[in-house]
Amino acid sequence: MADVLILGANGQIARLSENIFLSDTGDDLKLYLRRADRLRDLANDRVELIDGDATDVDKLVESMKDVQMVYANLAGNNIEDQAKAVVEAMSKAGVSRLVWISTLGIYDEVPGKFGKWNNETLGDYITRYAAAAKVIEGSDLDYTVIRPAWLTNKDEVDYETTQKGEAFKGTEVSRKSIAQIVVDIAQVPSKFSKESIGVNKPNTDGDKPSWY
Repeated sequence: MADVLILGANGQIARLSENIFLSDTGDDLKLYLRRADRLRDLANDRVELIDGDATDVDKLVESMKDVQMVYANLAGNNIEDQAKAVVEAMSKAGVSRLVWISTLGIYDEVPGKFGKWNNETLGDYITRYAAAAKVIEGSDLDYTVIRPAWLTNKDEVDYETTQKGEAFKGTEVSRKSIAQIVVDIAQVPSKFSKESIGVNKPNTDGDKPSWY
């Protein structure tokens, strides 16, 4: 049994992962977010709600007590500062396993017309997330950086992965697929250890996601 701290616990992927954790595993969860009362419906003997900000190092350290893995589902213009706070807190708390959700394009790894469209559409968002990923990869943590394709709400787990240094594949992937990867890593911590993985649904290549 693993205790997992989920940062940004009200995010869409995070909510999906929480449902999988609670239905398919015996893991206990600590759900960390601003305005934690938004998840009061999940509170039970396996779930602890923590009201906090992802840049509050002291609160993060306190929340990491008895935790085996941290899953960061964070966003915002200050994502690099959040990354620095998470790394510092994990180092102080003696927790090493981190799953960090990023975005596609942070290494300019998306080829062709889709890559050009992705860069133009996301703009500075990519730059900010690239800076945050650099903080994670430059740390001593046992990290996995996940770079999803454009996200859908399809009720499916269907994905393939690429490694850092490889060209990104496909244009889309379901949030449920990303959530399942997070849960799988918690069950087998060596899975995707020290890797930055691109994640897409097979056979979704194109100049842009199908709904654009």
